[in-house]
Parts: sequence; structure tokens; C-alpha cells
Amino acid sequence: MKIVVRGTNWIGDAVMTIPALRSLRRMFPGAHMALHTRSWAEGIFRDADFLDEIIAYDQAGSALKNAVTQGKILKKHEFDVAVLFTNSFESALAAKLGRIPRRFGYAREGRRVLLTDPVTVPSWKDERHEVFYYSSLVTEMAKVFQRSEPDVGEEQLIDLPVSEERRTVAKKGLQEFGVDLSKKTIALGVGSTNSRAKRWPAENYARLNDRLQHELNTNVILIGSAAEKDVSKDVFDIANQKPIIITGETKLDEAVAILSEIDLMVSNDMGLAHIAPAVGTRTLVIFGPTDPKTTAPFSPRAEVIREPVECSPCMLRDCPIDHRCMTRISIDRVFEHARIALTEERKN
Repeated sequence: MKIVVRGTNWIGDAVMTIPALRSLRRMFPGAHMALHTRSWAEGIFRDADFLDEIIAYDQAGSALKNAVTQGKILKKHEFDVAVLFTNSFESALAAKLGRIPRRFGYAREGRRVLLTDPVTVPSWKDERHEVFYYSSLVTEMAKVFQRSEPDVGEEQLIDLPVSEERRTVAKKGLQEFGVDLSKKTIALGVGSTNSRAKRWPAENYARLNDRLQHELNTNVILIGSAAEKDVSKDVFDIANQKPIIITGETKLDEAVAILSEIDLMVSNDMGLAHIAPAVGTRTLVIFGPTDPKTTAPFSPRAEVIREPVECSPCMLRDCPIDHRCMTRISIDRVFEHARIALTEERKN
């Protein structure tokens, strides 16, 4: 059997599909399993031991044009089954045009007619973690093919392998950026590309950086995408003890490997906050307007720092009032969590 999985469109969501992907592999150990995904995601899944192939693509033109193009590519591969983690009409149309005989996906965005096996969106969709949303789709597939249903428990880890070769390159890269490998290294994820409301204030990150370097004698690096360079520069300019900025200086696959080699990440709710614990690194995630119940990193290596206020979670991209969900989280509190995390044995 040849199975193709249509991957998601955001870094955090991509990481949250890992339990479902591993379940598919366990259900069909002899199948050829491919991930059809945006080209940036290859950097996440490059060393994944549960995939046989990655079919990467970049969005080109309209959704219709992209569906036709990707449909032609999928047709050449002669897949037997498609599992669509995306909810878009476009992804279902591409699978249909790819002549894939069985097509599983949630019946959303008016695409039921394009699916051979449409699945009703679970009633608990906004009450449970997104991990279970993806795994539920695999559960429905298991019923159809009479396979043992996947068991995704709250205690299950999301783990993502990174090759020793990539880790070695990451260490060398950190040295070239000026990181002293004899000291512990902390990464700060100070941005968030899709929501300003998810950002803990730059001044807070700057003061946290000062304390981490001065009191704990650590390296501090700022990491993120090119779109987050401005906020990283703000943190750098405010800081007394200057951190090392690598924001926008690495490709995603390089950032993944770097996160596997550091000691701690402190971050806003962003994609890299999901990757860090997946590659074995302790992670503190500062949550404000979003709901950790559904989108926090699904790992005991990750800890959420949150101040419950009456208006959170609001899911807004910009706060219309005083951003109290974030500003009430003190520097002292985050520093103390970081200090404790660094003294505990790293979980791998």
C-alpha cells in the first residue's frame, strides 16, 4: 500500500501531527508512507523515522492552479490512500485530481464531495488538544481498514529525531555565531509571526536575558524567522548583556538542529516552542491570548507559564486593551522557572 499524508501549513501544527503519523506507521508497517507538504516542513521531518518520502512543494499561483499542479504530481506516484490533515478544499481537490482511490479527511470547507471517506469534525474539537484532532482522523481510517486503533494518551511524547551529522553541524554553527560551548545555552523565542498579542514585551525579554547571563552565567541566543528580526533587535538594543542574534540567520532545518543542542528554550507561543521539546530540549512557553489546553506543546519537556485573566484566551492578534495576560507575567517568575529548569536533569 502507498499512503500519502497532506501536511499542515504551520510549524506548530506540523509538530502536533507527529503522533498521528507514528500511529499510521504502526498501523501499516509495510506501507510506503509519504508526506506531501510545504517545502519548509522538510526541515522538520528530514530525519523522521516514520516516513519513507517527503514530497515538498511551494504554493504557486491560485489555489486552483496549485491543486491542479499538485494533482498531477500525486497522480504520477500512484498512491492508494490519502490522509488530509489540512481542512482546505484545495488539498482535497489535489488528492481527487491525483486519482487516489481512498481519500480521508474532515468534511469541512465544502469538500465532502471530493472525499471517499469524509469524517465528521469531532464535537470536542475546541475542547481537547489538537493532537487528538489529527489522531482522530487516523482512528477513522483504522476502522475502515480494520486495524488496531491508535492509542494517543496524555503521557505520550512527541519526539522528533535529529541525526548526529546535523547535530555536529549545529554545534559548529553555534560556535561560529560566538556561542561558548563550555557554558549552558538558552534560546529566547521573542517573536511570533502571526500575532503581536502573543508576544511577551521585548523589554521583559531583555531584562530576562540580562539575568540569565549575569546570574546563571549562560549563553543567550535569540532565534526565530526573518519576520521576527525587528523584535529581536528591540530586545538586543534594550539589553545590557548583549545576546547573540541568530534570528533570520538560519533555515528551519538548521534551527531544528540548533534547538536539539541547547539546554533550554524560553519562548512565546510560536512554532519553535513545539520543535524544541520534540527534539529533547526543556522549554518554557509564555501563553497569553491563546489556549494552552488545545495548542500548548504536547510534551512533559514543555511547561506553560500563564497568568489567568478574565479576557483570556481571546485568540485576538492584537490586544484592544492593556495586554494584561502578558504584562502580568513577571520577569522574576520566568527567571525562577528558567533557573529551576536548568538545574534539573535534561529529559531525552
